[in-house]
Amino acid sequence: MEPTFSPGGRVSGATLARLLGAWRQGGRRGSADLAGAIRVLVLDGRLTVGTRLPAERELAEALGASRTLVTTAMDRLRDDGVVASRRGAGSWIARPVAADRPSREQPVSASDVLDLSCASPPALPELATALDTARRRMPAEFAQPGYLAQGLLELRERIAERYTARGLPTHADQVLITNGAQHAFALALRMLVGPGDRVLMENPSYPNAIDAVRASYARPVAVAMTDEGWDLDGLEVVLRQAAPRLAFLMPDFHNPTGGYLDAAGRERLGAALRRTRTPVFVDETLAELALEPGVGGAPPLAAFAEDLVISAGSASKLYWGGLRLGWVRASADLVRRMVAVRPVLDLGSPVLEQVVLSELFAVLPGVVECRQREFRRLRDVLIAELRARCPGWEIPTPVGGLALWCRLDGPVSTRLAVTAEGLGVHVAPGSRFAVTGGLEHYVRLPFTLAEEQLVEAARRLAVAASSVGGPGLLAEQVPLAELPVT
Repeated sequence: MEPTFSPGGRVSGATLARLLGAWRQGGRRGSADLAGAIRVLVLDGRLTVGTRLPAERELAEALGASRTLVTTAMDRLRDDGVVASRRGAGSWIARPVAADRPSREQPVSASDVLDLSCASPPALPELATALDTARRRMPAEFAQPGYLAQGLLELRERIAERYTARGLPTHADQVLITNGAQHAFALALRMLVGPGDRVLMENPSYPNAIDAVRASYARPVAVAMTDEGWDLDGLEVVLRQAAPRLAFLMPDFHNPTGGYLDAAGRERLGAALRRTRTPVFVDETLAELALEPGVGGAPPLAAFAEDLVISAGSASKLYWGGLRLGWVRASADLVRRMVAVRPVLDLGSPVLEQVVLSELFAVLPGVVECRQREFRRLRDVLIAELRARCPGWEIPTPVGGLALWCRLDGPVSTRLAVTAEGLGVHVAPGSRFAVTGGLEHYVRLPFTLAEEQLVEAARRLAVAASSVGGPGLLAEQVPLAELPVT
């Protein structure tokens, strides 16, 4: 994946062409296809407000398209307010595209848009109970200043107990409360990585982590995931030869593939990290979401390279993304260093939310069981619908996590995302998860919506697939007129 461009920055024609990928859908709607593909880049945050676009002639040459086509596409985007232009100053992204607001090519009502770009569930009923309890407890906190750079001690103790139960003895001074796992990674990057440094990552990887690495002016070094999971030979070679300053890994139900690294693999990876003395940030946000009996249970990666590992978790996948809380588990020395770096970014996490999360940790076993049961059911619903409607797709059954990683029968992921958006389904194409470009054969589809929404999303995706895929993609052609258009 290419970088997210900062406000005021300029994207070249060649770079924008790479970002757009396979944007053509065929037929005579080339300008609409191009406008839709650029709109998806804005929607995904890969082109931010203020990004200056290449001249139309430059973009046309990079795309191998006519200048008339590019000009018409830009006119469409200007009409929609996505792009603004001024003579002598060129064109730039003028405003973000709302995921829930239909565009000119999206003939469905805003309330009917199905968002499959976000792998995060709605809140559980337990959250309301925890919030009520936390409100009653807050007067005891009001006597304090409210700035907790390391976090609420009670919450840190409960997180430490959970790590100990998972096979990694932990004390509260080894835990730091953050504003989510992404915030934790930003702290780690600021502490350990400088401009030009290499950061090892799996490919595919979590898009926001890729963006964070590039925003730090560091260089991501990718090791491709295989159909079986992690290429441990490749990881060992890159650790030895590239000498990365940091690694970012997701061994616990990898996002987006859903893979799980077993204990033997963790032991081997830990040994490689120790030999090269490479610090590693381990994203464990999905660690509790095993969806098959007997899966999971391996000790955290930190059990095999403790002084080198920064483990990060989050409330968003298990409880609710609106809590905006996460945590770090590391050596006491690393935690102290992260606390020292933190004031550059913020002064601590909200106390009320920390009390709420502490109350939720008290009922963790029941929450985990409930979430696993529900997501297993929703996973199976979405798989069954997609296999029935899109038999040309390869749809492995993930053993954990919150999404399917589907292989399409052609390099059409970006085109599929553009077409699906027009039908009221927002999906993230495979290229969004690519460290160095590509992955157009893949699309990630979360199963965190309600069952009836997943069924409808699969139906619309089948319609989108029928217009971008080759023969054999659909078991049944679904007429566009059957879609609920208002």
